[in-house]
Amino acid sequence: MTAMTDEGSSIDPTKPSIARVYDYILGGKDNYAVDRAIGDVFKRDLPGSVAIAFANRAAMIRAVGEIATTTDVRQFIDLGSGLPTADNVHQVAQRHAPESRVVYVDTDPQVLVHGRALLEENDRTRVVAADVRTPEDIRTHPDTLELIDFDRPVAVMFSAILHHVNDEEDPAGIVRYWRDQVPSGSYFFVSHFRSGDNPETAEAEGILQQTFGRGRWRTDKEIASLLEGLEILDPGIVPAPLWRPDVVDSPWNSGDRELTVWERLIAAGLARKA
Repeated sequence: MTAMTDEGSSIDPTKPSIARVYDYILGGKDNYAVDRAIGDVFKRDLPGSVAIAFANRAAMIRAVGEIATTTDVRQFIDLGSGLPTADNVHQVAQRHAPESRVVYVDTDPQVLVHGRALLEENDRTRVVAADVRTPEDIRTHPDTLELIDFDRPVAVMFSAILHHVNDEEDPAGIVRYWRDQVPSGSYFFVSHFRSGDNPETAEAEGILQQTFGRGRWRTDKEIASLLEGLEILDPGIVPAPLWRPDVVDSPWNSGDRELTVWERLIAAGLARKA
């Protein structure tokens, strides 16, 4: 979830990393004290907020499973992939369609280290060091061109990345670039922090902006507008736990219970290029 950075290319354990904070919240071990301090703010001061990370990850897993089992798409570009966890995109896709190919994109140095280790065990994955805000660099990267055939449909994954792109950086333009690069029959998955017009939203957004100097919660309408020119599939832009909870690979199923305010703060949607 960090295919963008304002830092250098080396790992700095004194500065918090979006990817490492997310890793810590999900129970991972690839993080430093500075990352745990930020994660603990959410755990301590915003109890229940950890559900956001799990709900987001689960929706992404369901989306990949849905694409791999119900379409002929066998190519995935994961923009802002973050640190490896259980059931990464290639693991889910290849479980259902072993021929699936995945390009991971990130700039966090620690993510890249893990990604290169991943390459040693899976020849149908590549890791591209590039910024989501410079999509042409990703599209023309030799590793992307080696694995992705842009004459065939592609699944482009924007999992928890566009809310780190400020309005003046034109997040809709980033999606539009990829829409124009892929053929009909391609899919776009988006998950995004969702404005809730409540104190929890304001406090969580404030922490993100104060820590990383960026971050923009958006309304369902604003999130949908990022997918302009694409067909947003049922059930539309909805809280992540409500996005196709009964499809294949369905962890973190909320069942029929009422969602918490935190589970409503991350939205998900899937769109198709006609």
